[in-house]
Amino acid sequence: MLKMIKPRALRPGDRVAAISLSRGWPSVYPGAYNDGKRQLEDAFGVQVVESRHALADIPWLAAHPEARAADLMEVLRDPSIQGIISTIGGDDSIRMLPFLDYSVIRDNPKIFLGYSDSTITHFAFLKAGVTSFYGPSIMGGFDENGGLPPYMADSVRQVLFGSAPSASISPNGDGWTIASWDWGDERRNEKRRLLQPCSGWRWLQGRGQHRGHLIGGCLEAVDWLRGTPVWPDLSVWRNSILFLETSEDQPSATAVTYMLRALAAMGVLSEARGILYGRPYGDEATFEAYDGAILQVLAELGLSSLPLVTRMDFGHTDPKFIVPYGIEAEIDCDRQQLRFLESPTT
Repeated sequence: MLKMIKPRALRPGDRVAAISLSRGWPSVYPGAYNDGKRQLEDAFGVQVVESRHALADIPWLAAHPEARAADLMEVLRDPSIQGIISTIGGDDSIRMLPFLDYSVIRDNPKIFLGYSDSTITHFAFLKAGVTSFYGPSIMGGFDENGGLPPYMADSVRQVLFGSAPSASISPNGDGWTIASWDWGDERRNEKRRLLQPCSGWRWLQGRGQHRGHLIGGCLEAVDWLRGTPVWPDLSVWRNSILFLETSEDQPSATAVTYMLRALAAMGVLSEARGILYGRPYGDEATFEAYDGAILQVLAELGLSSLPLVTRMDFGHTDPKFIVPYGIEAEIDCDRQQLRFLESPTT
């Protein structure tokens, strides 16, 4: 089990920093950003404040990865800030790595929440030994048309605002969607996105109970990180439960096979105690190919008994639950249950 530094749980009244570590979409769609900010504040009683460059335009942020990193260091050092939430993802936050100070992350543990390209920042927190949280961003979750979905809101309360020693994670049963956010539509929050019926998680292989600490994120971003200073030693991957998912770029099943084979060649998959795979972005008719790609790579490694659960409610799907890094979890294949075995916060 990893020894992680856990941040303090959030409380109503806390100040939470919105930060743009990837693409500067709040500058392009301020109405949509403000909708997400308002719904976050109204639902959980926090005060959202912007980091120094959170609202900067896309070209400026793209030209200044050092400023994005400085924003993160600044809000971590700020004692009035209790949590940090990404505004949205992107594709180049990896350019911040040379400018990060891991001692600042370690010495100022705070909740950091985001998904997709935020995988890069999560691995920086993991290198520093601090638990962070793979989940909704302000413009990719909290900015849900017509109000927050109960499934996601319940996960936020349970994982970020609670401190229970263990928690059972249930599948979403209310329907899911990847329909367009329509960020430019000024009346977007007057209508909800159409939901598709939930078919449940798919338990594809494995028996019994398996425990491990949670590591993962967006598979494409994980693939980019190979060989960088934040790539974990093999000892960190040992006895892990991998949680992986793919982005709205919808990589082919063949591309997923290649990325998983790279993890296999590095020894990562052989060290795992199980794999959790998020519902892919795209049409449900394509999901079978992704399942087949994962099964193929595991079979190539002789890991046909490794627990594998797919089409789970995290990542580039809505609504989503939050996955905390470094926390011990249990996959119970017989009962088809997932549990977090320790509180991710203090």
